[in-house]
Amino acid sequence: MRLVDTHSHLDFEELASDLEQVLLRAAQKGVVHIITVGISMETSEKAISLSSNLDQVSATVGIHPHGAHAITEGERRLLLEWLSLPEVVALGEIGLDYYRNYQPRDLQRKCFAAQLDIAVQAQKPVVFHIREAFDDFFEIVSPLATKISGGIVHCFSGDWEIAKRCFDLGFFISIPGVVTYPKATTLQDVVKRSPLDRLLIETDAPFLAPHPYRGKTNEPAFVFYTAQKIAEIRGEGLEKIAEITTQNAVRAFGIPL
Repeated sequence: MRLVDTHSHLDFEELASDLEQVLLRAAQKGVVHIITVGISMETSEKAISLSSNLDQVSATVGIHPHGAHAITEGERRLLLEWLSLPEVVALGEIGLDYYRNYQPRDLQRKCFAAQLDIAVQAQKPVVFHIREAFDDFFEIVSPLATKISGGIVHCFSGDWEIAKRCFDLGFFISIPGVVTYPKATTLQDVVKRSPLDRLLIETDAPFLAPHPYRGKTNEPAFVFYTAQKIAEIRGEGLEKIAEITTQNAVRAFGIPL
């Protein structure tokens, strides 16, 4: 059985301080590849360093909406340079977060749009962070959907109607450990109704640990429990869910498996 954790933050101290054991535990659960995600210029550089030294790790680079700002010309050039590296498989996570509102919404939209222009130029897929901002997301991204090289709505938090709009744009949605929570009925409904060839699985480690580890530090090994819950919801075998979501990850990111 092969699993891919399509969204983790291996540079965060909770994981980086014990990385060798984190990777060992992931391998023991069938995790064959991990995508470690940048959320700032600094963390993007760390993600590249990790992916350069670990065959089972790829990186993304980008500026999270929590740190949204006016992209400088130097940052634009550096992001493009990073996106040309073989170990960097996507731009992200970028997007809009109207739940936390750590940055003004207008600034978030401008930072998001500027990075989408970079994605068009780089021809790499985009990892989207969208929280309580889907109307603006669709308004900004829809005209560019055919110009970027695919998209992944990370830690999907919408309902079925939103999922359908994502699929109509050709995007994947990525299912986090939240799907294992008893009250996550909307997400469970999305998982049940979605085309299997459009689903990815992720941990968002060190955040959002699934049942039975809820409240503890999440790690890539725990993507197993997300796959297990998806299999249960859909009434399909775990091995099938694991293999198809792994194939989806290869298609979405072009990762070397």
